[in-house]
Amino acid sequence: MAPGQPALGYRSQGGGDRTGPAHWGSPLTTLACSSGPGAAAVARELLLAALEDLSQEQLKRFRHKLRDAPANQRSIPWGRLEHADAVDLAEHLTHFYGPEPALDVARKTLKRADVRDVAARLKEQRLQSELRVGGRRVPAPSPPPVRVVQPRSLPASLENPQSNPGFGLFIPNSRAPRLGPWEFLTQTFHCAPPFSGSSMPVVFPGLGRSSSALLSVSEYKKRYREHVLREHAKVKERNARSVKISKRFTKLLIAPESAAAEQVLGLAEAAERERARRSDTHTFNRLFRRDREGQRPLTVVLQGPAGIGKTMAAKKILYDWAAGKLYQGQVDFAFFLPCGELLERPGARSLADLILDQCPDRGAPMQLILGQPQRLLFILDGADELSLLDPREARPCTDPFEATSGERVLGGLLNKALLPSARLLVTRRAAAPRRLQGCLCSPQCAEVCGFSDKDKKKYFYKFFQDEWRAERAYRFVKENETLFALCFVPFVCWIVCTVLRQQLELCQDLSRTSKTTTSVYLFYIASELNSALTVNGPQVREQLLKLCRLAREGVLGRRAQFVEKDLERLQLRGSKVQRLFLIEKELPGVLETEVTYQFMDQSFQEFFAALSYLLEEEESPRAAADGVGTLLRGDPQLRRHLVLTRRFLFGLLSAERMGDIERHFGCAVSERVKQEALQWVQGQGCPPAALEETLGLQDVEEPEEEEGEELSYPLELLYCLYETQEDTFVRQALSGFRELVLERVRFSRMDIAVLSYCVRCCPTGQALRLVSCSLAAAQEKKKKSLVKRLQGSLGGSSSSRTTMKQLPASPLCPLFEAMTDQQCGLSSLTLSHCKLSDAVCRDLSEALRAAPALTELGLRHSRLSEAALRLLSEGLAWPQCQVQTLRLQVPGLQGAFQYLVGMLQQSPALTTLDLSGCQLPDSMVTYLCAVLQHPGCKLQTLSLASMELNEGCMQELRAVKTAKPDLVIIHPALDSHSAPPTGFSSAL
Repeated sequence: MAPGQPALGYRSQGGGDRTGPAHWGSPLTTLACSSGPGAAAVARELLLAALEDLSQEQLKRFRHKLRDAPANQRSIPWGRLEHADAVDLAEHLTHFYGPEPALDVARKTLKRADVRDVAARLKEQRLQSELRVGGRRVPAPSPPPVRVVQPRSLPASLENPQSNPGFGLFIPNSRAPRLGPWEFLTQTFHCAPPFSGSSMPVVFPGLGRSSSALLSVSEYKKRYREHVLREHAKVKERNARSVKISKRFTKLLIAPESAAAEQVLGLAEAAERERARRSDTHTFNRLFRRDREGQRPLTVVLQGPAGIGKTMAAKKILYDWAAGKLYQGQVDFAFFLPCGELLERPGARSLADLILDQCPDRGAPMQLILGQPQRLLFILDGADELSLLDPREARPCTDPFEATSGERVLGGLLNKALLPSARLLVTRRAAAPRRLQGCLCSPQCAEVCGFSDKDKKKYFYKFFQDEWRAERAYRFVKENETLFALCFVPFVCWIVCTVLRQQLELCQDLSRTSKTTTSVYLFYIASELNSALTVNGPQVREQLLKLCRLAREGVLGRRAQFVEKDLERLQLRGSKVQRLFLIEKELPGVLETEVTYQFMDQSFQEFFAALSYLLEEEESPRAAADGVGTLLRGDPQLRRHLVLTRRFLFGLLSAERMGDIERHFGCAVSERVKQEALQWVQGQGCPPAALEETLGLQDVEEPEEEEGEELSYPLELLYCLYETQEDTFVRQALSGFRELVLERVRFSRMDIAVLSYCVRCCPTGQALRLVSCSLAAAQEKKKKSLVKRLQGSLGGSSSSRTTMKQLPASPLCPLFEAMTDQQCGLSSLTLSHCKLSDAVCRDLSEALRAAPALTELGLRHSRLSEAALRLLSEGLAWPQCQVQTLRLQVPGLQGAFQYLVGMLQQSPALTTLDLSGCQLPDSMVTYLCAVLQHPGCKLQTLSLASMELNEGCMQELRAVKTAKPDLVIIHPALDSHSAPPTGFSSAL
């Protein structure tokens, strides 16, 4: 050994040389020797590893056996165990019994649950993690031998260790990932790479203490976690303010796709396990939990509309993982990959390059990290950008060290051609194009539902921090029902709070804040530019126009990042609008750092793009060549990409917003764009013959086709009209539609608000058809106390009629209230293949009593209860009810038809009843025939097609026809019947 050179050994976590076993033992060893949180963490990991090996049936049996497994005469309450998954059980066991007793209880319970192989593995893993034998410490084992390697010749960077402190992980240039650390060392030194899993240190003689490199993934993992915590501790807000992520992040509602899909129209409550959960650590841990078949998903998709908080949630997941709160013992490294930035980055790069960009230095042990892909988590933010990939890039990348385009690297991760066992967390906007959906490999989807009402209030108090201002701002927004509803989107909530803070600081009237997304964005931009416009109006207006052109170019060209040449071309470098609305970012390049610019949020780029069409002078060549027709009638492949821009455009076309633009920016707005947009909407109305072919409305029992973007297109049109908030314009636009058809739509609360507004403004003779629609998952609600639940179940003394009146308003209540507006011209409503709750039928019944124009109601293949049918019958019998035609086809409920039949002798307007496909018992047919002959029955046409009737029933029907010859009864078994009235059809 050279004089002065330290003895060969290994380093402690602090970096010094030691002769103890702190490093060479299992990672569990150090924790097992400690008490407190360390021992609890070890126990949780051991328990979680064991419980995750159980199938759903085995886990259920384990919970039941655990209920009867007391330790010290104590057992975990069944209320905590009943719906607990593996993560919950590991936490409950450790917390309730303590670390070591929890392992004993779990092992014994596994045996009693007849899962002895898992119990044996748990015992073995526990023994491996312990350093106690017979109650005393085992002497520290000697460290493993150190492998000394002799260099052939040292590179200059290695001869000067100070220039390369991470020498053992040295990467000589930007292409180094193609040459992994061990390949590099093998070529530099006469040695072979260590065997898999070895933590044997490699010491290079003559390099001194600073260069004795221990290529340990566990050490670098700790270093990387600390780096992530430093880099992501604060997030930049859109106005460049930095705030702590833990202070600003407010929990969102996240619902599993299965729960959201199973909701029925108007369902008042759902099972607790199916409700949307708040996005806390517990919910994030559940994202990768095993399904009912015991399979763990490797791809989880968080989807939701723009600004809902998907990116913030993804960054919070990364931060919580680095803080040791998520996926412990399962994920060693997590990497955040923003798809938009990576796709626009020039040059070829490998996955290893992208990972190194996120590391604290270029010395990551890349070969060792990528050698265990099952321990990696990749967070792909904004995967919608991959929906329109170049077909030439269809062949995905399979080699993590292959330098290629970003499309191939990201595509390889998505379809599992690259690192197939790695975990993926993907964020995308809702209703992603089918091509992107097809790229994903067995994804498990979850819907980001935004803020609940309670979370909105929390966000206001976190934002303002001053309690008085927070309370005043929140109270104002709460009283503005529409604005309060919009705040379920976190980004809109941030804009509203920012505008209100400015108004409070300037002592302005809060009522100036408007109620649509477009108006909120416009007011925010006007507030930011107000002082600059006052000082130098013409120059700022010119800058604003150029900024809008830049945004339009980016939206139509699918670009979110701009380089300095783009700003110089439009003379925006250093301008006021650049400092306010563009964010400067530095991206690592091949030779030097590249500076790029992007809008403070993607939605702002889309807003400015829409604003450009109104600020463009009508006689300019650009307005003619690149007018609004390009946005409205552009490439159908870009339809989904341009959704938000079109919404903003229609919002800006209202008379009130056009006046705001002229007042704030001093720009005259032409009516030409508004007329062109109106004609475009009217042209979207299909002729009756083409309607079913276009919207897929064939008469099928159960539609099986997946929801595609074409099916939700009518709802997108309604969103555009809603943004205008101009009743006359909406009524003119809808005059081009014979029937509004929404098929296989999962309605959110905002969807219902949009539909309700358009129904309120619909012209006379309009029809609305909802086919196979459902509601998004209900918000999380507190469980009722045991006393209230018992009161509800034992309240048999009160009548069911009183119970129905006490039902809370259904989510469809705004739609039904819109039908009662005196300006509403809706004449026909059809609900097909929908599950209707009692609350929905109660609210619909109320609407039937007051709807001024509704003359036709259809319920086909719709499930409803006996009580619901009775409520509808009461509404139809109301003296002011205008319904003349009722088409009904519901399964079962033969006995409940007595309410409907009894209604016939009281209904003031009903003249046509279509019961095609229903099945009535003989006694009900007898009752029907008696009611038909009642003097109060005004029925003129009765259709019983496809109904099976015996000869006795047929005789009774013939007697009715004899008594009332003007009554048309349609049934194939009748000897003769009059032809159905002109235009009558039993099809819905």
